[in-house]
Order: sequence, then structure tokens, then C-alpha cells
Amino acid sequence: MKFLQFSHGKDSTLKLGVQDGKHVIDLSSADPAIPNNLLDFLRGGESMLATAKRSMSKEKKCIYNLSEVSIKAPIIGPDKVVCVGMNYSDHCKEQNAPIPEEPVIFNKFPSSIIGPYDPIPFPTTSKAIDWEVELALVVAKKGKNIPIESAMEYVFGYSVAHDITARDWQRNKNGGQWLLGKSMDGFCPLGPCVVTRDEIADPYSLPICLTVNNIVKQNGNTSNIIHRVDAIIAFISRFFTLLPGDVILTGTPPGVGHFRKPPEYLKVGDEVECEIEGIGKIRNKVIQQ
Repeated sequence: MKFLQFSHGKDSTLKLGVQDGKHVIDLSSADPAIPNNLLDFLRGGESMLATAKRSMSKEKKCIYNLSEVSIKAPIIGPDKVVCVGMNYSDHCKEQNAPIPEEPVIFNKFPSSIIGPYDPIPFPTTSKAIDWEVELALVVAKKGKNIPIESAMEYVFGYSVAHDITARDWQRNKNGGQWLLGKSMDGFCPLGPCVVTRDEIADPYSLPICLTVNNIVKQNGNTSNIIHRVDAIIAFISRFFTLLPGDVILTGTPPGVGHFRKPPEYLKVGDEVECEIEGIGKIRNKVIQQ
């Protein structure tokens, strides 16, 4: 199932739906027990998924053409956005950096999330905005000290994320702390949907790419991920409790702008597309903040 959040026409009310080909089924209209957003849906527990499947089979349900809806970020306001750095072997190679023995963990503020087609605001505080396409996962349920053997049970599904970074703030300012360079407004485009785990047969064989103004900058494959999803979940849950709706970004392949020779950065007017096979594509234009 492909879950997405959307609005329809002049009605700005947020709706929760499931994409079915070129159509969107409005789950909330089919069953009032289903919330209008994915975060509350996940907080409702595992039974919600069964309710959604029953709602899709009902004769009386509201169906929209995909072209008629405005697609929003697939999840808004999660408790946390956890990120894994240096997690592709070929990305480590382009930096001449050793492969990390443990996942390198940092975070973004949840407020950095924007929709799959929303504009990226270019901050006046930075001159070095870089791109990073990433496979993201959404946590299904609460967990702490999760064994690696059962870690995949905590994955609700996958999405496409763009981990935008102000390299000057990440590397040269604020005492070397990454947070400010990673968490500025609009620095986490996400979407267009969340594809449930059962529909991705192998999350480690997915082509993943990013273009800037239709020029390929990153062209990789999730087969090069170092610390896999189950290992990431088991590791980070040793330190803090994972909650339903938490978003985890799993790292980026090579081709980021900062390590090009000479370095390349985004500028106002650029259009960035991030795509992962089997999940979808997001497209965001850089605008002046």
C-alpha cells in the first residue's frame, strides 16, 4: 500500500489516502474511525492497517484522480527525524574516509520536513547548500532495546527523502556540530508517499538517484548501504525510544556537491529531483527565503 497525505480542490483539509494506480482512495471518508493523517493512524496501533484494508474494499468510498489532488509530506510532526551519516561504502570512498564500525547518528528537527513538491527556501545564513538523496523509513510502533532479529517488525514503510545540508554550518561553524547545518527550514523534503514494508521485497537492491536541473548528480544503489535498516533500529533504540511515525534517513550514495572537484552547491532557481525505484520521485525548486 502507498499511503499519502493530500488535500483536494479548494478544500485545504488534510486527508489520508492510499494511492491505487492513478487514483487516490480517501480513507477517512470511507471509515470515520480512520484519522485524517498518517501520524495519528500509526499511533492508533496495528489494527489500523486492517481497518484501512477493509475500507478500501467498501463499495462506498471516495476516490479522486491523482492529478486532482495536492500531495503533502506523507507524515508531518513526528517526534523525531533520525539520520545516519557515512552509510554508503561508495560515499565513504569519495571522501577518502574509513567505513564506520557503528552507525554515525545525527538528527534533523521535524520542522524541517516539507512536501514532495514544495519549494526549498535558500537560507540567507548560508552560501553552501548541498544535496543528498536518501532512503527514509517510517517507524510503525514504539520500541526500546529492540533485538536486531525483530527490528524489521518496527518498519511501517519507506519513502524518499532529501537530506539538504548547509555545508558551511555543518563543517566550519558552530564548533563542528552538525545540527544547524542539517535542520534549517525546508531541509527535509519527503514523499511522495510511504510504501508499506511488504511491497518492497528487497530494500537493498533499489536504484537511487538525484538530478539538479535534469543533470544526474547522484546515481547509486541501496546495495551499498553499510549499516542496514535492522542494524540501525537495533542500535539507536539502545539510546532512545522509537515512537510511531518517527522518520529515519539511512544515508546517501556518492555524488554530493561538497566532494566534487571543484565543489558544487545549489543556487536559487535550481530544481532538484530525488527518485528511488519502487517508491517514487520528489521534485523541489530552490527559492530565495
